[in-house]
Amino acid sequence: MADIVPFDEREGSIWQDGRLVPWREANIHVLTHGLHYASSCFEGERAYSGRIYKLEEHTDRLFESARILGMKISFTPEEISRACYEVVEAQGLEDAYVRPVVFRGSEQMSVAAPLSSTRVAIAAWQWPSYFDAAQKMKGIRLTVSRWKRPAPDTAPYKSKAAGLYMICTLSKHEAEQQGYHDALMMDYRGLVSEATGANVFFVDEGKLITPTPDCFLDGITRRSVMELARARQIPVIERHVSPEELERFTECFLTGTAAEVTPVSEIGEHRFAPGRITETLLTDYMEEVRRPVSSVNLRAATG
Repeated sequence: MADIVPFDEREGSIWQDGRLVPWREANIHVLTHGLHYASSCFEGERAYSGRIYKLEEHTDRLFESARILGMKISFTPEEISRACYEVVEAQGLEDAYVRPVVFRGSEQMSVAAPLSSTRVAIAAWQWPSYFDAAQKMKGIRLTVSRWKRPAPDTAPYKSKAAGLYMICTLSKHEAEQQGYHDALMMDYRGLVSEATGANVFFVDEGKLITPTPDCFLDGITRRSVMELARARQIPVIERHVSPEELERFTECFLTGTAAEVTPVSEIGEHRFAPGRITETLLTDYMEEVRRPVSSVNLRAATG
């Protein structure tokens, strides 16, 4: 821990409410509503060689997440996309993790805060693969979390809402304490849903199987990998997956902006071996995110 530089002590600039401010001055009050009542949503994006992958989709989802949580962003999607690139450039980064966040301010401190402002900030920093590169190719180890994804009528699951990640943090902490890299979460019905910060895929007799996202976030990376699989003529099936099926699947991997495509070698008592389909989609995804483009995302490049 001694080598870790706390995020509030780093250098550079952060975009906050319409302008770049020095990194260490991008502060909020301790009585900010988003801190106490989880009225906050965010995005996780990656820039590869200066291009933010699927930026338009991420920006659209940020606005939809805010709408679901009853917050109105006072900037246009085009302004937010441009600001994402502005931050990456200000930090002098080519490869970066980009984090836009929307939250209610400190004007009111109660469960209901209709008069609170909607604040927006965007930061970017260097963040390598979510999992150790050497371990990643061997496959990471997952346990099964004791926490479950809530029913769709009990939480705004289509929003990338900060509050929905509380049980993810608890699950990942417990997994790491037990010597695992991450945890697989079941849903309120006891069906397979996702890992703590990534969607999950399985391979069964040459077909790609992934749980139907009817109570958890339908990831942008998830959809990208499904498109890549179909381009390879790999059958893709979205359906409910029971935990009893894990023993029949031969391959497993996670997908997400942070995780990218990460092979899984173990989920509890079940073992998997990264094979042809996992390796193909991992390679295709990394080529896709780094492919040259003639023009950067138009929303960010024009104004």
